Amino acid sequence: MSTSCHEFEVTVHTSPGPTSGTFSRLWLNLIGSHGETPPLSVSEGGCLLLPGSVCPVQVRVSAPLGCLLLVRLRLEARTGFPDLDWHCSRVEVRSLAVEDQRGGRGACPGDPDIQVFLCDRWLRTADGDIELRSGKLCLLMDETEEKVKQQRIRQLEHHQKLIRWREFVEGAPHCVDLNSLSELGPNLRYTFKSPAANLYYLRGFAGQAESWTSFSELETVFSFIGHQNNTAKFVQAHWEEDWYFGYQCLNGCNPLLLRQTSILPPNLSVTPDMLRPFLPDCSSLEQELQTGNIYLLDYEVLDNVPANVINGKQTYLSAPLCLLHLNQRGQLVPIAIQLQQTPGPHNPLFLPSDPGCDWLLAKIFVRSADFQCHQIASHYLRTHMLGELCCVSTLRQLPETHPLHQLLMPHIRTSLQINFQARASLLAADGVFDKAMGCGLEGLPVLLSRASDRISYQSLCVPDDLTERGVDKLPQSFYAQDALRVWDALHRFVFSWVSVYYSGDDEVQQDSELQHWISDLNAHGFNNHSGFPQCFRTKAEVSKFVTMIMFSCSALHAAVNFSQLDFALWMPNCPAYMLRPPPQVKGEVMEDDIMSFLPHVNLTCRVLTALMLLSQPAVNFVPLCHYKDTIFRDDAHCRLVEAVQAELKAISDDITERNRHLALPYPYLDPEHIENSVAI
Repeated sequence: MSTSCHEFEVTVHTSPGPTSGTFSRLWLNLIGSHGETPPLSVSEGGCLLLPGSVCPVQVRVSAPLGCLLLVRLRLEARTGFPDLDWHCSRVEVRSLAVEDQRGGRGACPGDPDIQVFLCDRWLRTADGDIELRSGKLCLLMDETEEKVKQQRIRQLEHHQKLIRWREFVEGAPHCVDLNSLSELGPNLRYTFKSPAANLYYLRGFAGQAESWTSFSELETVFSFIGHQNNTAKFVQAHWEEDWYFGYQCLNGCNPLLLRQTSILPPNLSVTPDMLRPFLPDCSSLEQELQTGNIYLLDYEVLDNVPANVINGKQTYLSAPLCLLHLNQRGQLVPIAIQLQQTPGPHNPLFLPSDPGCDWLLAKIFVRSADFQCHQIASHYLRTHMLGELCCVSTLRQLPETHPLHQLLMPHIRTSLQINFQARASLLAADGVFDKAMGCGLEGLPVLLSRASDRISYQSLCVPDDLTERGVDKLPQSFYAQDALRVWDALHRFVFSWVSVYYSGDDEVQQDSELQHWISDLNAHGFNNHSGFPQCFRTKAEVSKFVTMIMFSCSALHAAVNFSQLDFALWMPNCPAYMLRPPPQVKGEVMEDDIMSFLPHVNLTCRVLTALMLLSQPAVNFVPLCHYKDTIFRDDAHCRLVEAVQAELKAISDDITERNRHLALPYPYLDPEHIENSVAI
């Protein structure tokens, strides 16, 4: 729009939410390429910033402004009135005269007569000047006006003062540096609306700091808290069976650890003769290893992690090695379990042919170890901490007009508040990890640091991870099948989005904001041998990395978070800690003894209470790849969003149809139930 004209009509739109209005005065400037107007009070003439209101104001200029680039807003509190935040939807500017001093149509050919300066955020009096820009998203290299380039720089400088880095655990990705949620400001906070969890039948056990007396006692409580959960009832009915133990490694709440192996770990004290009874008659251990039928669970990350003291009693962590075999029925079954990493006479190898209680207890120890790794590594580190790492770097290095800022923020925005609250409650003194987890607050930093050191970029990228672990072709690997389809749909969407803005790889290399972003991620993220890209050279590299973030903070989080109650509701399937050390000899454990290894009554209920709260999808959750219209606002963007939504809908329909024929419930990667972002 040519702003060499002398008069404009500016319309300020307040968002329609019931608390969007403010008593404060609003000052406004128009900023052009050649100059700017003095501050003008929008509130003069009785115009109030009411919810859903439209405030028009006439702006006259005495000299040409050039191309209209920015609108500056500033709130000023009224004396005697509360200082309330204001949610601005947008500002529209229309020229009332279109001829410039030369009598031409305008100084900026191609500009519309009405420019829209989107805001869609909260403004506060403490923010000072806020500058809005119109036009499409673009890269820094595509900016033609120096004033707009400077506005990008000022915005990042402001965010870098507001959003700072802090080390939570040495060796783990850094987090946001906050002392209170109020420091985030209203645009990075959110309201989590959750349906009330039914905790009625878990109340009243808080004082029972003793072990369960029998499985029958535990079954009574389960009957009340699990009677409406079909998955939990299936777990309770089949948790002792070897085939279901293996099934959970593929499709349970932690499907990320199992891997194919062609070589036995040197610290696993197993011989071919020991395993011969559990392999096909015509085969051998060597043959099964070479044909890819042997799989491994290795919890070495837990080796020598200090165990917690709970209810005044020492608990015990194991670091098991578990071999599994893909049998001729297509089932994955455990065939050997060693409960500690170092072999020796007091660390026996447990086999399916051992007394039933020995074998069951060995599997319970594996499940308890898996619970520690699931909560810290698979859930907190790989979804929550990764989301926070990317959110902080995005706010600090990518301005709002950068196309990747707008693509990523809906998936990672909530991570700052969620993780801050988690560190202040769940992971703090007297929280669940302190009072009811085997690793406890002393073991947590050790485990988190080790898990961070062992993570790789490849393990976060679904196609690479599934192939490398050898689980992509297993007949019952439904998580792998569904994860790959969701990843592929997201990747096509992201690559198309990236291609809108980067015509070639050279533009990727020239995008200084993008390169600063990945450098910041590496400086505050994982170690140098993780395989994370140190810079971006191609559109393909950018697309893969962005897909990894979006998948981790949506689909992966759905898989490892919303399913955890289903598999842990029957507590012996996922004990949060073990009260006795791993057995050093076989044949001494009876059925009645098993209960003495398992968590106390009160803390069983405390863990289940926490999981009930954590695993409930929000009432106001946003499904995967659903966005505000203000973000994807032109035809090209809308077509991309419509295409990925259609593809995800087709995947959802296929999963629903498949699950209808399965005897096993498995809803966790249905796109209709995947939230856009990490959620509580």
